Parts: sequence; C-alpha cells; structure tokens
Amino acid sequence: MAARSAPSCHLRLEWVYGYRGHQCRNNLYYTAAKEIVYFVAGVGVVYSPREHRQKFYRGHSDDIISLALHPERVLVATGQVGKEPYICVWDSYTVQTISILKDVHTHGIACLAFDLDGQRLVSVGLDSKNAVCVWDWKRGKMLSMAPGHTDRIFDISWDLYQPNKLVSCGVKHIKFWSLCGNALTPKRGVFGKTGDLQTILCLACARDELTYSGALNGDIYVWKGINLIRTIQGAHTAGIFSMNACEEGFATGGRDGCIRLWDLTFKPITVIDLRETDQGYKGLSVRSVCWRGDHILVGTQDSEIFEIVVQERNKPFLIMQGHCEGELWALAIHPTKPLAVTGSDDRSVRIWSLVDHALIARCNMEEPIRCAAVNADGIHLALGMKDGSFTVLRVRDMTEVVHVKDRKEAIHELKYSPDGTYLAVGCNDSSVDIYGVAQRYKKVGECVGSLSFITHLDWSSDSRYLQTNDGNGKRLFYRMPGGKEVTSTEEIKGVHWASWTCVSGLEVNGIWPKYSDINDINSVDGNYIGQVLVTADDYGIVKLFRYPCLRKGAKFRKYIGHSAHVTNVRWSHDYQWVISIGGADHSVFQWKFIPERKLKDALHIAPQESLADSNSDESDSDLSDVPELDSEIEQETQLTYCRQVYKEDLPQLKEQCKEKQKSATSKRRERPPGNSIRLHFVHGYRGYDCRSNLFYTQIGEIVYHVAAVGVIYNRQQNTQRFYLGHDDDILCLAIHPLKDYVATGQVGRDPSIHIWDTETIKPLSILKGCHQYGICAVDFSADGKRLASVGIDDSHTIVLWDWKKGEKLSIARGSKDKIFVVKMNPYVPDKLITAGIKHMKFWRRAGGGLIGRKGYIGTLGKSDTMMCAVYGWTEEMAFSGTSTGDVCIWRDVFLVKTVKAHDGPVFSMHALEKGFVTGGKDGVVALWDDSFERCLKTYAIKRAALAPGSKGLLLEDNPSIRAISLGHGHILVGTKNGEILEVDKSGPITLLVQGHMEGEVWGLATHPYLPICATVSDDKTLRIWDLSPSHCMLAVRKLKKGGRCCCFSPDGKALAVGLNDGSFLMANADTLEDLVSFHHRKDIISDIRFSPGSGKYLAVASHDSFIDIYNVMSSKRVGVCKGATSYITHIDWDIRGKLLQVNTGAKEQLFFEAPRGKKQTIPSMEVEKIAWASWTSVLGLCCEGIWPVIGEVTDVTASCLTSDKMVLATGDDLGFVKLFRYPTKGKFGKFKRYVAHSTHVTNVRWTYDDSMLVTLGGTDMSLMVWTNEMEGYREKRPCDSEESDIDSEEDGGYDSDVTRENEISYTIRALSTNIRPMFGIKPHLQQKEPSIDERPPVSRAPPQPEKLQTNNVGKKKRPIEDLVLELVFGYRGRDCRNNVHYLNDGDDIIYHTASIGILHNVATGSQSFYQEHNDDILCLTVNQHPKFINIVATGQVATAPSIHIWDAVNKQTLSILRCYHSKGVCSVSFSATGKLLLSVGLDPEHTVTIWRWQEGAKIASRAGHNQRIFVAEFRPDSDTQFVSVGVKHVKFWTLVGRALLSKKGLLSTLQDARMQTMLAVAFGANNLTFTGTISGDVCVWKDHILCRIVARAHNGPVFAMYTTLRDGLIVTGGKERPSKEGGAVKLWDQELRRCRAFRLETGQVTDCVRSVCRGKGKILVGTRNAEIIEVGEKNAACNILVNGHVDGPIWGLATHPSRDFFLSAAEDGTVRLWDIADKKMLNKVNLGHAARTVCYSPEGDMVAIGMKNGEFIILLVSSLKIWGKKRDRRCAIHDIRFSPDSRYLAVGSSENSVDFYDLTLGPTLNRISYCKDIPSFVIQMDFSADGRYLQVSSGCYKRHVYEVPSGKHLMDHAAIDRITWATWTSILGEEVMGIWSRHAEKADVNCACVSHSGISLVTGDDFGMVKLFDFPCPEKFAKHKRFLGHSPHVTNIRFTSGDRHVVSAGGDDCSLFVWKCVHMPH
Repeated sequence: MAARSAPSCHLRLEWVYGYRGHQCRNNLYYTAAKEIVYFVAGVGVVYSPREHRQKFYRGHSDDIISLALHPERVLVATGQVGKEPYICVWDSYTVQTISILKDVHTHGIACLAFDLDGQRLVSVGLDSKNAVCVWDWKRGKMLSMAPGHTDRIFDISWDLYQPNKLVSCGVKHIKFWSLCGNALTPKRGVFGKTGDLQTILCLACARDELTYSGALNGDIYVWKGINLIRTIQGAHTAGIFSMNACEEGFATGGRDGCIRLWDLTFKPITVIDLRETDQGYKGLSVRSVCWRGDHILVGTQDSEIFEIVVQERNKPFLIMQGHCEGELWALAIHPTKPLAVTGSDDRSVRIWSLVDHALIARCNMEEPIRCAAVNADGIHLALGMKDGSFTVLRVRDMTEVVHVKDRKEAIHELKYSPDGTYLAVGCNDSSVDIYGVAQRYKKVGECVGSLSFITHLDWSSDSRYLQTNDGNGKRLFYRMPGGKEVTSTEEIKGVHWASWTCVSGLEVNGIWPKYSDINDINSVDGNYIGQVLVTADDYGIVKLFRYPCLRKGAKFRKYIGHSAHVTNVRWSHDYQWVISIGGADHSVFQWKFIPERKLKDALHIAPQESLADSNSDESDSDLSDVPELDSEIEQETQLTYCRQVYKEDLPQLKEQCKEKQKSATSKRRERPPGNSIRLHFVHGYRGYDCRSNLFYTQIGEIVYHVAAVGVIYNRQQNTQRFYLGHDDDILCLAIHPLKDYVATGQVGRDPSIHIWDTETIKPLSILKGCHQYGICAVDFSADGKRLASVGIDDSHTIVLWDWKKGEKLSIARGSKDKIFVVKMNPYVPDKLITAGIKHMKFWRRAGGGLIGRKGYIGTLGKSDTMMCAVYGWTEEMAFSGTSTGDVCIWRDVFLVKTVKAHDGPVFSMHALEKGFVTGGKDGVVALWDDSFERCLKTYAIKRAALAPGSKGLLLEDNPSIRAISLGHGHILVGTKNGEILEVDKSGPITLLVQGHMEGEVWGLATHPYLPICATVSDDKTLRIWDLSPSHCMLAVRKLKKGGRCCCFSPDGKALAVGLNDGSFLMANADTLEDLVSFHHRKDIISDIRFSPGSGKYLAVASHDSFIDIYNVMSSKRVGVCKGATSYITHIDWDIRGKLLQVNTGAKEQLFFEAPRGKKQTIPSMEVEKIAWASWTSVLGLCCEGIWPVIGEVTDVTASCLTSDKMVLATGDDLGFVKLFRYPTKGKFGKFKRYVAHSTHVTNVRWTYDDSMLVTLGGTDMSLMVWTNEMEGYREKRPCDSEESDIDSEEDGGYDSDVTRENEISYTIRALSTNIRPMFGIKPHLQQKEPSIDERPPVSRAPPQPEKLQTNNVGKKKRPIEDLVLELVFGYRGRDCRNNVHYLNDGDDIIYHTASIGILHNVATGSQSFYQEHNDDILCLTVNQHPKFINIVATGQVATAPSIHIWDAVNKQTLSILRCYHSKGVCSVSFSATGKLLLSVGLDPEHTVTIWRWQEGAKIASRAGHNQRIFVAEFRPDSDTQFVSVGVKHVKFWTLVGRALLSKKGLLSTLQDARMQTMLAVAFGANNLTFTGTISGDVCVWKDHILCRIVARAHNGPVFAMYTTLRDGLIVTGGKERPSKEGGAVKLWDQELRRCRAFRLETGQVTDCVRSVCRGKGKILVGTRNAEIIEVGEKNAACNILVNGHVDGPIWGLATHPSRDFFLSAAEDGTVRLWDIADKKMLNKVNLGHAARTVCYSPEGDMVAIGMKNGEFIILLVSSLKIWGKKRDRRCAIHDIRFSPDSRYLAVGSSENSVDFYDLTLGPTLNRISYCKDIPSFVIQMDFSADGRYLQVSSGCYKRHVYEVPSGKHLMDHAAIDRITWATWTSILGEEVMGIWSRHAEKADVNCACVSHSGISLVTGDDFGMVKLFDFPCPEKFAKHKRFLGHSPHVTNIRFTSGDRHVVSAGGDDCSLFVWKCVHMPH
C-alpha cells in the first residue's frame, strides 16, 4: 500500500493573516531593511510593505509571546511558552536561527531585551519566581540568574547609558538591577510620597540615571536612581502598554487608543488618537508602538497593525488585520474564486483574498460564529452561531438573507449540498437539521441518530446521502432530505462523497496513530485529484497524508506554526492552497501546495523548509519495506549499559550503610598489605559493540580501549601503558587531529569524557554533567579545539564542547533510536553529522542549541540504518556506510547516490588524502578512490595471510571488522572478536592483541610451574596465554559448549574444563586434545579442582549443589558431596588432599571429607589451623574483612591467596580488584583498591611464584595481568589507592576550640529569633487602653510637659538624618582563621567582624569599611598577584550565600558570586595568577568550587568531604592544584578542564602515622605541603604522600600557617601557654626544620592564635581573644593594634555624661573603657564573672556594674578601686541606674524585681525598698528628670511606672503622661509604638535610646539592624532608616554626649560599632 511512505508532495507557508496583540506587548519593530518584524502563533513574521511579501521564522515549538530587536536591527530574539521554553535569536533577513538559549526557564519567556552593544540578552520567565536571566547569547551561555519578583514582570530593559544596569517593572513594583560577577542584585524603586504605589507596565531608560515608566493609571513616572522624582499625570487616560525610545524621543501607546510622541526630555510633541481615524473604532487599545524617523508602527489588542506617517497622522494605513479575542473555528472556501471566509468568537466574519493576501470584506454579527459554508454557486454564505442560530448572508454585499434559531446549543458544522438545494446544520445537541434553500431555508428534515455533538458532515456527490461524525467518534449515514438513518453497508459502499472532511472512516484510518483512541484531530480535508489529505490537530500541527490511507499509523509530512489547536483546515477551490486556522492564536495560515513534479525546484528555492521540523517524522507504522536489521546490529541495539549500582552512587551507599557498622568496627583493624600490584598487560579489545576506536598515535603506538582502561600499545616492544582515569566501561574513543590527545567516554549515571595525553597519560580535561547512562560516540573538530559527544539516554543527546575550558557550548536531542557515530565537519567547525538507526542528520550550531536537518533521501533509496560516516573533500560532501553494505554519498542534505561496498553492514570507514578505506561484517578491507567510483584494492582477513610474528591466532576467517585506521604504512584493523591486526599494504597480516569474544569469561587457572594460564569462556573457547614478556595466546580450542571453570593438574600435564551443560572434560595441556569427558550433571559446572600432590582426585562442583569426586586414574566417580542448599561457587583442597572447603551461593561455608564426600562440621577456630593447598574461598572468619560495607548491593566473587599466605586478592561485582592482609579478621578490613575492569571481576589467580596476579573481567572479556610489587619496593604510583570503606575510628584528636568551631551552627540573620526569652503579646498587637481623659483638641489645661528632659544640647534642636559607621571595635577570631592580612606594604591591615570588612590604618587607627554583605562574613583572603593589587575576597553566611570580590582601597565591588554552598562559605583562596578563586561551603557535602571570578563563571564544583573542611588553599605557584584540610582529612586536588580530581593523603609510608584532624596548610618548593594538626604536630607531604612529621611544632593545635611568597619562610600559629622557649607564633625555614618562637605579651593564660600573616620584618597575628597584634621579627616587640571583647553578647553599654568615652560590659567577664577620639581601648577590668550591665553616675565619677550572678559593684572612675559591692539577688542583674541627683541607685534583675539603694548612706549598700509585682524580668529602666519616678520595661512586653524610693506602682495614666523623663531607653510605651516592625514574629526589638535633644530615637533588634526613628513615634510601623552591619542581635545602643555618636553593641558578633550622627543642616 502506498500509505507506507509519506506523500511526496509538500506544503509551503505563503502567508499568515493576523498579529498577536493579546497578552503581549512591545512586539512590533522596523528592521534595518525597513521591513516589519512581529509574531503570530508560533511563527516569527518579517513583512515587507513595499513588496507585500512575508518571510517566516519557524524555529519555535509553541506560541511566541515576547520579542526583542538587536540594536543593529537585523537580529531578532523571540521567546515562547511551554514546559521547556527556549529563546531563539534569528536573522530577520535570512530567517535562519543564529542561536538557541534553553534549559533555564520554565512555563514561558515573558520579556526579552538586548543590551546596548547587543552582546547580552536578558530574559524574564513566567515561572512563579519570574526568574530574570542574563545570557551571552552568541555562546548560548547563561551568565547570571536571579528570582525577579513574586508577581508578574511586564517589561525589562538594559540601561543603555550605564553598563551592567537593568530595570524591570510589573505588578506593583519597579526594580533597578545591577549585574556584578554572576550575581544580579535588585533594589526596589521607592515610590515615596511622589506617586501612588502601582503597577508599572512599560519603561525606557534615558541618560543621567533617569528612567521613564508607564503606569496602569495612565501616568508616566520618572525615576532618578531608584527614587521617583516626578510624575507626568494623565499622559494617557488608561494604562500605558508600550513605550519606545528612539533618536528623536519617546513614543507611548495606551489602552485609550492614543499614541503620544515626546521629546528627549519627555515634553509632549503631539498626540494621535487612533479611535478618531477612518479605520478606528471604539475600544481600540494600543499594545505596541515603534517610532522610526517619520514612520510609526502601532499594534493593537485586536490584531491590527497600523502604519502612521507623521505628516499625515490622521490617515493611518492598516497593513495587517486578524481576528481577535475568543476562539476562531469557522472556515469556508468560496467554490469558484480564490477567497476564504472565516468567522470567530469576536463576532466578525471576514473574507480574505488568497491572491492579494488581503482582507476584502468584514461584517460584524450579533453572536460568536462557530462555522461557515458557502453555497455551490457562491452567492450565499451561511454562518452557524454559538447560541444555536444560523444566519445566511449574501456574499456580494454581506446583507442578511435569513436568520433562523431552532436550537439552543452551538452550531458546530453546516454544509450546503453539492446541487445547492439543501443546507445541513449540525448542532452540539447531537442533531442535524436539513433546510431547503429555495424555500427560504424552511426546515425539511432532521437526523437524530447521534448520541453526542456533531463534529463533521459530508454530502454525497448526488446530494442523496449525508455522513456525520460525532463526539463519540461514531460515523453515521442518512438519506436526504428526510434524514432517515442508513444502516446497510451495501447501500453505502458505492456512494461517492462530494467532499471528505470526516475524521473517521475507512479511507482516513491512517491519520490516527496506531494505538490511540483519542479525538485530537479537529479537521480533515481530502484532495481527490492530488490524492492527498490534510489534517489539523490539537498540537498545532498540520499534516499531509496520502489519500486514501487505510492502515492506522500512516506516514505523513508535518508542518508546524500554529500554537495549540488548529481548529479547521480546507483546500482552496482549485487545490492550489491549504488554509488552516488556529483556535487560540486567532490566525489564518495560507499554505502553497507543491505537487511532486515541482518538488525538485522548490527545495532549492525555499531554504527554510529544510528546518528539521517541517520534514515529517516518519511514523513507524510498518517497517516491512525497511530491510531487516543485521543480526549483529540487532544484538548491539539490545545491549543495555544500565548498572544496578553506578560508581557515583558508592559514597552515598556507604553513608547509608555507616549506621549498621557503628557496632561492628570496635576492633582495631589491620593495616592494608605492604604489597601492591601494577597493571602490566591486558589481553582484549572492545570490538563487539564499539566502532572506530583504534588509532595510531603520533609516534606510531596504537591506542584503543577495553573494559575501563585506555591502552597505549607499543608494537615494537610488545608493551602496554594504561590510562586508568575511568571507573567504568569505556564505550568510545576519538583521537585529536594531531594524534597526541585522545578522548574517551564511559558508562555512568553522569558519565564523563576524559581527554588525555598519550605521551604522559595525564588527563587534560574531564567533561561531565550533560549526558546520562553513558557516552557512545565522540569526535574532535579539525582544529582540535572542540569535541562532539553523543549519549545513550533515550533521546541520544548531542553535546558540543570547548573541551580545554570544559564548557558545554551547545546541546540538542539527537534521535529516539541509537546513534552510532558523530562526525564534525573538518571545514566548518559549527557543523556536524550524526548517523544511526534509520537516522542521518546534518546539524549546525546555533548558540546553545543545534539545529538538525534530516538527510533527504528522495526517490533514490529507503531510509536505512547508518553504521559509520565521514566527510569528504568539501564541506558539502559526506559519505555514510549502511547496514545493508551500501555507501551513501551526500551533498548538503541530499542523497546523491549509493554504491554497493560490502556484503552485510559497513561498520567502519576512514577518509584518506586521496580516497577512502571501508571495512565490513564480511571481513574485507576495501580501498576506494576519492569518489567511491572504483574499488582499488581489497584485503581479506584470513588465517592463511597471518605473518609469522603474530602474537596469537585468528579464530575464524573473515571476522567482522569494527575499526580501521591508517598510518605508518599499515592498515590497522579491529575485529568484533576482540583482535587487533595490522595489515601490510602488500598483504601479510600481523595479529597484535586479542582477547575473548562476546560472552562472559569465568574460567581461569594458572599453571603450577610455568608463567602461563588457561581461560575458558561463554564464547565456547578454551585458550592458553603466555604471561612472560611475549604476551601472546599460545593455543585455542573450540568447545561444543561455553565453559565456566578450568584447572591444571599438579604436574601441569592435564587441564580439566567444566562446561555450562553440566559436562566436563580433561584435555592434554600442551595439545588441548581430549583425554576424557563426563556428563553427570544438568547445570553449569562452576568450579573444578585437582587434589594436591599427585593429583589423584578431581573435585567437580556444579550449580546442581553437588560436588562429584572422581578418581583420575580409574576415571570413575568415587564420591558425591551432598548437603549444600544452593549452587556451589568455590572449592579448595587441604594440603593432604583429604578435606574440601566449599562456598555456596547461599553464603554457606561447608566442609566435606574426600574421597567419599561425607559432610564435616569444623569449628571456625580450627579452620585457620588447617593447612589449605589453595584458598579461593570468600567466606569464613579468616576473610570476614573482605566484604565491603555495601555488601547487600555487591558480591565478592573471587579471591586468591599468595603461596606465602600473606596477601589475599579479591575481585567483586563493582569491578574492583583489592588486596588485603591475610588473615582479614574483623569486619571491613583495610585494603588497596585498583580499578581497571568495568563491572564484574569473575576470577583472580596468583601465578605459581606469586610474581603476577591474573584477573578476569566477566562482561568486559578481558584478561589482565598485574605484577606484584613487594613491600620493600617503594616506587609510589598514583594508581595505588589505599583505603577502607570506613574512615579510621581513631579519633582525630580533641581540642575545645576545634570542636566548637566544627559544631557551631551559624545563624542566618533573616532567620534569627529573639535573644531574650520574652513572652506575651507584642506591643503593636496589644489593644490600646483608652486613656482616662482624652483631652479635647483645644484645651485650657497647661501645655503638656516635655516627654524628655533635654540636656547638654544647644538651643537649636536639629534632627539627626543619618548615621555613618566610623569605628568598629571587634575582630572575628573565635571561629574564623587566616582572616587578617597586610595591605599597602604593611601600612594597612584588613580583617572582618560581623558583616563588614575593615581596612584599618596601622599608624592612625582610622578605619574604612566594606558593607555590601548582607550577613556575617566567615572568611577573607587577599589576592597576592601584582596584577590584582588590593583585591580582597570575602565569603558569608546565608541560605544561598555569596562571595564578594572587592577593592580594599575604594571599596568597589568587582564581582559577586552567588553560590550553591548552603549555610555559608567557610574558606576562600585565590590562585597563583589571581584569576581563579576557590571556595568551600558549610553544606553537608562541604562542596569545593572553583570560579573564574571576573566573569562570575563557575568552572568546577565537587563534594569535598563528609566532615567539616576548615581551609582549602591553592598552591602558591599553581592555578590547578590545591589542598584542603579538615576533620580527619587532607586532600590533594587537581583541576582538569571542568572537573576536580582528588587524592587522599597517604599515611602508610610512616610507621604508626594516623590521620588527625588537620587545621592549617602551607606550601614549600618541589611539591611539598605542610599541614598543621590538632595535636600540635606538623605533617610534611611530598605530592600526596606523608614523608615526615615535625613533632610538637606547638604544644596545642596549629590553627594558622602562612607561606611567605618572597622568601618561602613559613609562619605557624597555635594554641600555647606562654613559656620561656615556646611561643604561640613561630617563624620557620622553608622546610620546617628550624624555627624561632615569639611570645605574645597579652597577659593571657593561654594564647590561641587564629591568623598569621608576614609583611616586611613584621608578623601580624590575630587571636582567639579578638586581638590583632603586630610582632617585630628583629626585637620580638608586640604592638596590639585591635582589641575586642572575647565572648558575647556585650549586654552592658554606658556613655560618659560629658566626654567621648564609653564603657562596655560583656559575657567574657570584662568591662572595657573605649576612647572614640583616640580610636582605642583605654582600659579593661577583669571581673572574674560575666557582666550584664554598666552605668555612669550623672557626674561621671562613679561606675555601677551589674553581674550575671546577681552581684553589683560600684567603682570610682579615677582610681578604678571598688567603692562598694553587694549581692542581694541570685539571678542576673539586667539594668542598673543612678538617679539624676546621684542619690539613689536602682538595680533591676531577672528575679522580676527592682531594688533601691540610697548612696548617701555610704558603701554598705543596704537596700531601702524595692518594687513589687513586676510581672516578668526587668529589661530597661529610666528615671524621671526629677528623680521621683522610675519606668520599667519587662519581659512580657509591659511597661510600668513606680514611685521612687517607695516602689509604689503608679497606675494613673494622666499622671504618667505628664512625667518628664531624664533618659528614655525603653522599648515599650505608646511613645515608641512605631519601632515594632511587621516582620517580628519571632524576633524582637532589644534596645532603644532617645537622643539628648529628645527628637531622635535609635533601636537595635534581633535581626542585627540599627534603626533611626523620630521621637516620639506613636503610629504603628513608623518610617525609619535602617543600618546594617551587626550580626544577629543588637543588644544595646546609646547616644554619646552631645549626640555626636551612637554606639551599638553586638550579641553574636562581640563587636562595638560607633556611628557618627549626621545632623540636618539648618
């Protein structure tokens, strides 16, 4: 049947009527060529008004909703909707895609904008966060992304006058963005009082930081910076939808239908009201406006485009019209003229001329229109309406003939009969009415057979029958005109239908997919003449089928363009065109029909038709015409590379299993063995499922792969070198054009591609993160810079890489079926081809995507499976080899011809300078000329041609050839059987390497006294291999069945082989001829063993769970061992030949006596004592430790013990070969592990003298030979990995500081909760108590007294308008390190505390600050490279923290890196060139990330360690190597490409070295690394191996180390008690052999150094006690530069009544006196207990201090002597106050009390009275100015007033209101209601202070904010300014005398901030 192939004719989009004006805006522009670009449905349209011609861009798969024009006005960016929406950048001239941007947004792309020079594009998504994304669109790369806003964003624009700034606007907001590094940081526009907060719809940026925006109410808002400065009111009367800036000024368009033009300063020029023009109408709404010169383009909501010439502005041209709101369903074609009629829910009916492409008539009806039909003579037009009526109009003048309403539901279909006498009307109430046309449309019949709504009708040619389809998919027939149903099929058979628009029926079966019963096809129309059928469906696709198409799932061609539903489709009257209409997109598409004969020319005319989407996806209905798949290819496509457990999963699996072993690992475990093994030779080559994976390198070596190993084979010396970087099967290999680098791709969950150097065998780059499951093909570009790869995921993803940088350039889905090969075009690096099953595609790169075009076969052939492909001698020519043995020759995408080349598939081809070489399944190598005209020569691979120097034997003639390569005068051939052959041009063939063929390999035996071994495999061969340097296969024998085991007899003469059918045979070990064979069992023979000594008995184990014992001499079975419950896996004899040890699949360990087979029970202690002849058991106490932690997931399949019983080798299911010390008692022994096999290691055996270990890979079919290197042999190699599954139990040591730092949980500021245990209702939520006498507004009463006594301020009260940070006393040393550095040659130092970076001048003490962080800084580093002078990087705490890189001098932020380290960044380090930055996170994986910080690009990232990493630093001379240290951890890292490789530090070289917690790192020459430990030792590492220990470098933990770059000297800092010799800081020589100690004269009991840095002759030290000290190297003199409180919170704060001094009291038990003018600490008093509060007496001569233990102390300021002390309470004193006359002292405590003391009675301090019934603990107290009252705020959010000194509670509100207070520090009370914020659910305001002038108020809260209010502020949520800098919890705050400064005290940060007050000018 013809339906099996798609029709050979074609549709070409010719015209689209419509424009998308609904839900879109700013989508209409002039291009540079004066064409108009816009979009409709899923098509970008470029319309040339001059030529009245349209071009189409069709790269989108769904509705386009946004468009931006590049500043050069040729390129266009469009964004679409959809689940995975993408952005296309395309050329408006050629309508070709330039770039695709994808994989970031979801839902859709709402706005787009190019920047000034067109390099970057910004996009906004429709997702819930309205993500904003910045792209480097040419490279298809995302630069930055941030959540945009919680509500919709309507417009975004780059500020064209300031770099890196953007503005976005939308629902109730406008945001101003700055792009720095990879971070987009928004600031919200401040509406202030200038205008109402409202929705902003559009915007335009101007110079001088001005932004103009259009608002929903029709005003224009003008912004300067982020502030609204003025509004232009009533610019429009309703919302302004569009604003367009051009050279002359601005144009705006709005919902009011007006266009306004403004000049550059936004003064009005003119207004054009479109509603008043001829074409205008009421309700016209402008959605888009574009002003260029004297032309203005306007797009409207109702899909019109107007063009206005400014001079004749009242005569706009209507250049495009379309339907608007609602769905479009009605379509009818004029029977004789090229006209189409459409009707829509917008109630309009329109007639379009298909020749002129224009609307020629339009008429508005009363109701929405759902269907239409034109009578056969073209006079009447019938319209079916949604309300159940239908109307008939005259086509000529659109006047009404008749209006009939017989039904209530919508009319969905109506048709005139062919003879014009009847009109059939189908309704949604499932009936069809028949009306007589001549009888003025009287109803003459009714058809009522349907049970569902009517969807389609067709008349027969003679007008006697009607067929209908309904919503149930039923097809019914009726006789006309009466409407009787016809049930006889005979009657219907002969009927010829006048039209075919029904979707069900025999003739259209093929339009439905094979197994679907859904109604998603909306419309069909048959073209009888052209024998084609066109359909329209719900997915926006128009399809072309052959007609009739009888079998389901016919082939088709498909055309996209409509967005969602295509509601109707019809042929024009002369079949020249197809018209399709879109439901939701309101558009009418006109397609030109191109019949078969014109196709050839058409393809060359229409380049865009070859876009992938338009050529149909062939359907798979019926593959009968596709040749059968070749058996080999079929086998290969069925292979699966899935793993139960991927290597990547191991770390997680181990973690999950960790819990189970906590108990198991109490025993101290053995060390790993001293021996190690090294891979020596691999027998095998992967040919059975890979192709073209064998090459010559530059120097003539041969490179290929097998299992997980890349092999470089030297054929002269017969030696191999190995690349062991992969950890699972390698599936593909490609060689760089210079033949020195190789790329290999592997299997994996996130599979990697390694590019490595064949000389050094070092990885150059590792590419990950884009594929799944595995990589099946790779290819280098001709210049070697790029790499293409194909994955084995379901869509066979294709990725293009810049491999040196490790960057993904482009990605695309390849094909549903397997792709076998990818080849890059040698002439054009942006083009490539892929070939595979029924697949040949030609791709070109477009930004981040690839655009594929199917190979066009035409009439030449059938679509075939391609096995290989190469490019020819021009960029157009390509050649591919098929599975049927043909070579296809392609030009561009067209198949030019095919040449028969081989019998069976062509598996490999290779292009030469002057021709080609091919190889196929037929085992023939053919050489061709350069155009495949002639075959020049063929070579058959035959045994007869084998040359004498061959390293093995050919198994069969003509093996299937899988790889060919040429070079060095030879042809290199790889076969499916795993052989590598070298063919000389003259004919002889040398076999170089071989392995087993496909099938698992299990059997392995080593010879008792010769270096040979035997293997037997499921490939039905038994082979003997030479393990000596000749490395060849000595003999091979074919078996009738596959085998699983084999064994040499003790004399080496016989070889026993167990087969898979239950038989076994004994062969002569030399000739391999049969001696004897037996067949006693049905299942696989799994192990076979000769008894030791004379080899008298042979034990044969089978999967039937029996072991048979045979007498070898008599060939009789003498015993059977019974009793195993499962299949037998291993057997071993004891040395006497009397006892068998047996393992079974049920993990039983059994013992049997030989030769009878009696079962024995032997206690496990005894088993050890028995001397075993061999040990291959994996069970029992002696080898308990070989089972891994994840034993449930993986089995240990084999083991073998050396003859000296020292080392046990094992093989397991994950492909690991491990060595253990024997016996391995206790669980989870330590081991050395080697990766080379891919999955199962099925067998391991030591050779007779233990010199080699031989291992077998099950599915990788390779035999690997390892040399055993004895303990003394210490040449360390990187592949030696020494590990165990669990970290050592020895703890890493203990130190309180380390533990604290490790366990600290950093509070994120925004999540902080209250520091005081408050309870009750917050003030702003309390009900206000009515005051007793609400005074009338005008009152005779005396004026209210001042709230506050205003003292020591001049008469003029000036409010404070700003606070500026001037000084900070504090340094974060308690849990951070290496965070103090010199800058500017030691003049300045830089450090941090809280969330600010501090630059401190050593000479003057003055400070400047970096305040851009929004939460605590945790780490700081300085860039050492001279190019980046004074560049600092700081990392912070946060849920999504950021790293800031900034200039220390001018505090400019250079880059912000938003990272994925959750919780915070704990370490940062710059690389040697200063261009890279390394960061470590506090997330559970402790991720390590490397950034190119200037661009903000993340280069590589990887989980660092499961425990805390403290420091990671780059080697000072490297950009690729760094070291990380932490809890029981040191790792040596290398950056390759985009991947991070790490090696754990190796301890085993030193006796009894153990892994301690490492705290610091420094570096020496020649790859030396020094790490400081918790015990005070320093470890010295060479590469990653421990080479010595500097014992007790300090006597406590070594917290800090610093490498001086100029002379290599190293400074260390630790935790020490000061002593004569020792010191907490030491300066060492380059190798850490000699040192000089420095003492820090701080007077502390122990010095704990957290940071060291060395400048010129000075050492800078930061301590745990928050001091920063400078030590002179010559004289060891100490100079303390910075002081701070050691522990917080700092609760107490008091400012001196007249001088610029203040006191602070803190949890660390000190009270300190600070001088603001001299910027330093003047004095400190150690109290021995935590202090909570402090206060000056009014004269400043006494100080009162309240303690945490309830005591309070009074000191005299002059002498600092104690005047008096008293302890009347047991709990903390929270506040202490002198009365204004210094007579009384009030002491408030957490015992809910205030005590009064009379100071005039002397220092005995007897309490005179106290305040009772305070409901909760006291927070703050204030005396009244006259000293008679005290106000107290308490922990239940209540404020009380008491009389002094009686302590009586004052309840009278009026009286309270009249009190004047001496001070105000209360956070409660009506006067300060406004300080409580809305967001304080859990967090509180902690402190407040009113200025001495009485008109300003500052507060501190739990979020770490200092806020400035006006006083009083009784309204809720008062306006304020906020100042950030503190960590969570500001505990106290005070004004200094004269309101010159504000001092705030920090809780978490133990720091004091001094802010300078900026007063308003007069």
